[in-house]
Amino acid sequence: MKKIISSIAIGATILSTAASADVMRIEAGVGVWAQTPSGYATRTDSDGALNLDGTYTSAEKEDAGTYAWMLLKHPLPIIPNLRLEYVSFSDKGTTTGKVNGVGLPAAGAPTTVDITQYDVIPYYNILDNTFWMTIDVGLDVKVIQSDATVGAVSVSGIQVYKGDSSSDTTVVPLVYLRDRVQIPTTNIGIEADAKAITDGTNTMYDVRAKLDYTLDFIPVVQPAIEVGYRMQKLRVDDGDKAQVDLTYQGPYMGIMARF
Repeated sequence: MKKIISSIAIGATILSTAASADVMRIEAGVGVWAQTPSGYATRTDSDGALNLDGTYTSAEKEDAGTYAWMLLKHPLPIIPNLRLEYVSFSDKGTTTGKVNGVGLPAAGAPTTVDITQYDVIPYYNILDNTFWMTIDVGLDVKVIQSDATVGAVSVSGIQVYKGDSSSDTTVVPLVYLRDRVQIPTTNIGIEADAKAITDGTNTMYDVRAKLDYTLDFIPVVQPAIEVGYRMQKLRVDDGDKAQVDLTYQGPYMGIMARF
């Protein structure tokens, strides 16, 4: 978390030094997402983050993950603006069936899935604080890294499964839409954004809604507080091969700054 904050601060300082406010606008934020996972993932062949031939079921326990973001706006109409995002969180549950070809006990094995996501979002401003409203449209390239650890299992003091771990990285393109309204004569902003893709059967979306309050007593760097709610959904129906229905949702809170 400290490395993330330091990297964003250094990057923002360099960019704000290289360009004046009339040329470029920079915003950045960090915070905590208190998400609660739910759902399951079933496969009939060994593949994916768990190399699973069986079922993973979430224990639906809340996890406090960290997030960070930065957006860069410039006045060049042809070149897209850029938004970068990071989030890291965990999901704990139980795996039954086989992992890497090894059968698990009937009660299954405790499992932790650590998920890290990086979003690279080139976007265009349809409206830029026009009548207090901003609308952005773009493409999100979401890189999802999943590290799964299936724990050892003992029965009557005898280890019957030694445990296993594996990693998987997936890149998903999503449509990006953001809408922001700055309430006139206040320092309060209302904002929502969505990233989504679907083919009618398989769906992934990542949506957020938030309020933020800007502290404008510093002229160059304006700090702010943001609070909101975020939900991610992954639904896959690949016939007999795979069935996935996982949701991660909960409130988040962080600090941000505008340069």
